[in-house]
Amino acid sequence: MKQIIWFSRVSIFVVYFWFGILKALGVSPAESLVHQLFNITLSSLTSFPFFLISFGLFECLIGILWLIPKLTPIAYYALVFHFILILTPTIALPEVAWSSLFTPTFVGQYIIKNLLLLSCAMLIARSYRLENEIGKD
Repeated sequence: MKQIIWFSRVSIFVVYFWFGILKALGVSPAESLVHQLFNITLSSLTSFPFFLISFGLFECLIGILWLIPKLTPIAYYALVFHFILILTPTIALPEVAWSSLFTPTFVGQYIIKNLLLLSCAMLIARSYRLENEIGKD
């Protein structure tokens, strides 16, 4: 079981760090989606280049946190917060996420696949909790 948990941790790290560094470097294929959402939510608070770099580095940080088992609770809540943010386009930009009822566009599929990351994170967090409860006895 420990190998599965570590593989899950490394998988989350790879996805979050890789996608995050692409955003921070300004070469992410998701940049236009992020920009569209930024325009309708945060554009009055900061500049897009600053936000994109910050958001990308936040994703990198989430990935790194998963590699440090003692930080699992922080990693989990950061991932849940990120998950809520990345689901926003399905509601705020329906024309980008949906081609018709229950038919996601390619972008919508990209967003929905994050359910897998969330379920993986939930498995790791539960395993971490169980290990620490057993260790206290």
